[in-house]
Amino acid sequence: MQIKFGVFYISLALAFLPTLPLEAEPYQKTESRSPCLHHNPLKIPLFGDTHIHTRYSLDASTQDTRTTPKQAYDFAKGKTLGVQPWDKEGNTLRSLKLNRPLDFAVVTDHAELFGETAICNSPDMEGYSAWQCKLYRKYPRAAFFMFNFKAGSRSGRLGFCGEDGSLCRDAGSGPWQAMQNAAEDAYDRSEHCEFTSFVGYEWTGLGAGDMANLHRNVIFRNASVPDQPLSFVDYPSAETLWSGLDKECLERQDGCDALIIPHNSNLSAGKMFSVADLDGNPVETGTRSKRQQYEPIVEVMQHKGSSECFFSTGQTEDELCAFEQLPYSRFAGKFFSLLQKSPKPTDGFLRDVLNNGLILEQDTGINPFQFGFIASTDTHIGAAGGVAEDNYLGHGGAGAPASETTMRGLPDDIEYNPGGLAVVWAEENSRDAIFSAMRRKETYGTSGPRMVVRFFAAKELDKDLCSSSNYVAEAYENGVPMGGVLPPLSDGSAPAFLVSAAMDSGTPASQGTPLQQIQIIKGWIDQKGNKRQKVHTVAGNPDNGASVDLKSCRREGDGYKQLCEVWKDPEFDASQRAYYYARVVENPSCRWSQYICAANRVDCSSSASIPAGLEACCADTHRPVIQERAWTSPIWYSPEGDN
Repeated sequence: MQIKFGVFYISLALAFLPTLPLEAEPYQKTESRSPCLHHNPLKIPLFGDTHIHTRYSLDASTQDTRTTPKQAYDFAKGKTLGVQPWDKEGNTLRSLKLNRPLDFAVVTDHAELFGETAICNSPDMEGYSAWQCKLYRKYPRAAFFMFNFKAGSRSGRLGFCGEDGSLCRDAGSGPWQAMQNAAEDAYDRSEHCEFTSFVGYEWTGLGAGDMANLHRNVIFRNASVPDQPLSFVDYPSAETLWSGLDKECLERQDGCDALIIPHNSNLSAGKMFSVADLDGNPVETGTRSKRQQYEPIVEVMQHKGSSECFFSTGQTEDELCAFEQLPYSRFAGKFFSLLQKSPKPTDGFLRDVLNNGLILEQDTGINPFQFGFIASTDTHIGAAGGVAEDNYLGHGGAGAPASETTMRGLPDDIEYNPGGLAVVWAEENSRDAIFSAMRRKETYGTSGPRMVVRFFAAKELDKDLCSSSNYVAEAYENGVPMGGVLPPLSDGSAPAFLVSAAMDSGTPASQGTPLQQIQIIKGWIDQKGNKRQKVHTVAGNPDNGASVDLKSCRREGDGYKQLCEVWKDPEFDASQRAYYYARVVENPSCRWSQYICAANRVDCSSSASIPAGLEACCADTHRPVIQERAWTSPIWYSPEGDN
C-alpha cells in the first residue's frame, strides 16, 4: 500500500511539544490538583468517551451487565473487562481490552431508574418483593419495556416507590454516590495527568405519545455536583432540566458547573431541538439563550447511528451521509411497528438543525443551535471506547441480553455499530481544561479511529501556511479554531480556512487506515430563505481507487498519511450567514459485521455456508464496507458577528 506524505507533518508533531505560554491561562481553575507536567497553550488532542453505561442503568442491568463504574474506568485506562454472558459460577465467557487507553471518560448511567434498579437487586431494601421487581428478576426483557415506559411517560414512578416516589428517589442515592466515588478514584490528580474522569449521568427524555428520543448526557465540571441527579421523571423537559441545574448546581456557588450533550437526534423524529414547549408554544428568547449556555456540543455519532446528515437516493447528493444511517426515525420504531417510520431530512439530522439555527439567528438575533461536535459509544456493557471494528462484542444499546447462542453469531443487531470517540483540543489532561474545551466547542468526533484534525478560519491566511513549522500558532494568532465564530468581513473578502489531518497511526497489532480526502461542508440560507448545503473536497482524492478485499479484509490502494490545505469559499457572500465544518474520510475498510462474516467464510451464493446466527451477512441491509471519518465542530460566519 502506498502512503503519501505531506510537508506539514513535522510541524504537526512540533505543535504537540511543550512550549512557553502565549498568553495567560485561558480557562478558570475550579479544583485543587497538581499542575500538569505536560501543558501546551497550542493544545493537545485528547481522546475519550462521554457516554458509558454500567450496571446502574436499567437497560444495561436487564441484559445482565455487571460492570461497575470503577471497572468501566479501569477498562478505559487499559485493563481487561469481562462481559456477559456468564457461566453458572459467575465467570465471564467473553472479555475485551483496548489496544490503547483513553485520555478521559464519563460514566453516564440513566438517572431515571437508579432507585428502582437498586431496590430490585437488594433483598434488604423495601420494595424488593414488589411484583414489578419479581418481573424484573424473572423476565428482564419485559421489565425493560415496562420500567422505561413508566419512567418516560411523565406519569410518576412505579407503585413500589411510594406515593411521592421518595422510596426510589432515596434508593438512587447509593448508585449516584458510587458513580461519584468511582470518578474520583479514577481521576489522576498527580502531575502526570494521565487520565481524567468526570461525574455525569444521562437524562432519558422521551417525546410525548411517540417516544421520540430526547436523551441528553449531563457532565459536571468537577466534584461539586447536586445531591441527586436531575432526572426526566422530576424534570420532564429540556427547559426544566436547564432551570433545575441553575437552582441545584450553579446557584449553589460552590464551584458546581455543568454542560449537556444531546445525543441520537437522528432518532428524535425532529423533536430533540424543538423551539416550542410541551404545549407547542414558542419558547422565549431567554430559554434559547439557556440552550446556548448548557448545550454547547452535540453527539454526531454513537452506537445507534450517525446524526450528521440524511441521505436518500434522489433526495440528497452527498452519498457519504448514508454512513451508519438507521432505517427508522425514533428508537421506539425498532420495537413497535406502529412507530416504525423511515427517517426524513428534518428528523434531527445536524446539518438541517444547524441551518435552522441560522434562520433563528436571522429572525431573533440568537442562534440556539450553534453546536460543536463530538462522538462516543453509548456502550451498555461498560466498554468505554470499545470502537474497534475488528474486535467488536456489541454495546447492547438495544437492551437484548447476550447468550452463548448469540456468541456464535453476530454480537449486535446489524444496523448498529461500535460507536465513536470524543476528541478535545485542550492545554492539558485535566477536568478544567477538558471542560473548557467542550464549552468553547474546540472539539471533534470520530467514528472510532484516532485521527488528529485541526480546523481554523481567519480573514486571511498565507496560502503556503501548511508548509510552515509554526502553522498552528499562526492560525491561532490570526483566526479562530473549530467551534469559533468569524468576525464580520465588511470588505466582502472571503475568509481563509486551514484544515489539516493526520491518519491514525494505529498500533503494531492493528495499523491505521490511510486518509482518502478532506471535505469542507458549508450550510447557509439563500436570498429566498431556503436552507442550502454544499460539500467541497479540498484535499486528497476521492477517486484514488482504494478498496478492501471482503474475504480477507485487507485494505488496498493509495492513501495519505496526512493532508493539509488552505481553502477559500469561491461562493462566499459577506452578507450571508453560514457555517463550515470539515469531514475527514479514510480509505475503505471492512465494517465490524464483515470482519465476522469473512472470518466465518460466509458465501452468500451458497446457503450451506451460512452458519446459524450469521444470516444477516447476506441481508440486503448489510453494509460490508465503511469509510471511517472525523467531523470537526463548525465555524460560523455572521454579518453581525458572534451572537
